[in-house]
Amino acid sequence: MEAALYHQAIKGSDAVPLAPSAPASARLLTLAELDAVHGAAWDECVRHAAEPNPFAERWFVMASARHLADPATVHAVAAFRGDRLIGLMPIARESRYYRIPVPTLANWVHANAFLGMPLLRAGDEAAAWREILAVLDRTPGIPPLLHLTSIVEDGAAHRALIGVAARSIATVLRHERALLQSALTPTAYYEATVRKKKRKELKRLANRLAELGLVETRRFGAGDDLAEWIAAFLALEASGWKGREGSALGNDDGKRGFFAEALAGAHDAGRLELLRMSVGERTIAMLVNFLCAPGSASFKIAYDEDYARFSPGVLIQIENYDILDAPGIDWMDSCAAANHPMIDSLWAERRGIIRLTLPLGGARGRLAFAAARAVERGWAAIKARRAPPSSQPRTNDDDADL
Repeated sequence: MEAALYHQAIKGSDAVPLAPSAPASARLLTLAELDAVHGAAWDECVRHAAEPNPFAERWFVMASARHLADPATVHAVAAFRGDRLIGLMPIARESRYYRIPVPTLANWVHANAFLGMPLLRAGDEAAAWREILAVLDRTPGIPPLLHLTSIVEDGAAHRALIGVAARSIATVLRHERALLQSALTPTAYYEATVRKKKRKELKRLANRLAELGLVETRRFGAGDDLAEWIAAFLALEASGWKGREGSALGNDDGKRGFFAEALAGAHDAGRLELLRMSVGERTIAMLVNFLCAPGSASFKIAYDEDYARFSPGVLIQIENYDILDAPGIDWMDSCAAANHPMIDSLWAERRGIIRLTLPLGGARGRLAFAAARAVERGWAAIKARRAPPSSQPRTNDDDADL
């Protein structure tokens, strides 16, 4: 669907509600079929999502599929109530479960997607999960394990899965990452969260930066050229360590195409926020956010390393505090790694992100699940014995010296 038509579809009026008695079902589809045949239903489900996840929306998934996926390996499992989409999860087959040579089915979460919850319609979360698991259980050739990555702990998808799974679910990994969520104003939050000494140093850096020219932070708006902003971000990122290491989006044709298409789709859907900090005519930092009320996600950041002594990445994140005043936006997920030294010092709240594993297909899945869990416990025991005392986990008794 062309961008203008997509914008019209996602902003259009809702479908007529179905009777509660309409039956629910699920089926496996290719992403191309899902987009072409059920695109409007996908967009309608987004508007009524139980848990916002921009990385599960059509503009992001299809940009990912066109530029980053092998079409033969990535599909989707979709749940419907009548003709209405009530659940959707892109999936991919993997040959291993961590280091264990056991075929595994996983939610498809690539390196530039930072949340993996399926899209679930509010009020139909349980029905959607029930039908998704049922179709996976009975489909011939499906691997015996389902591995779910980048799931928000105790979010709507997690709670609904626990409620309906009727099988063992293991949390195999958990970490916390920075979250921005507060009723304070941006200024009050900054003062309450960042130490006075650090605020004083950042003010000094901002003053020194201003000596080089007019410092301005702008948000992308009407009349701005999105292609130029995208090109500026890619050039800024490629100029730094990511460019030198070959991991910058602009270093790869597929990633560059994905980024441009995803941001264009986010813009057409009313999801995109771009911040740009400049000194004179030179851009020194940029930030890409996705707005998905009542939440938001900080997707990408880049800065000019020639100005690193002024901490431009920190300064633009301070400008990003304005999201606290944005109508309809209650929080922003940093999408950062755990224990990230920069963002953790600026954002006080934390969000639990987990990986889950559960069996599929009855007895075969239960056997594979038990074997995988036994191997995991064995590895954990070996790792604990080999670890030096200083790296052992802290106990509650250690809290006194925090």
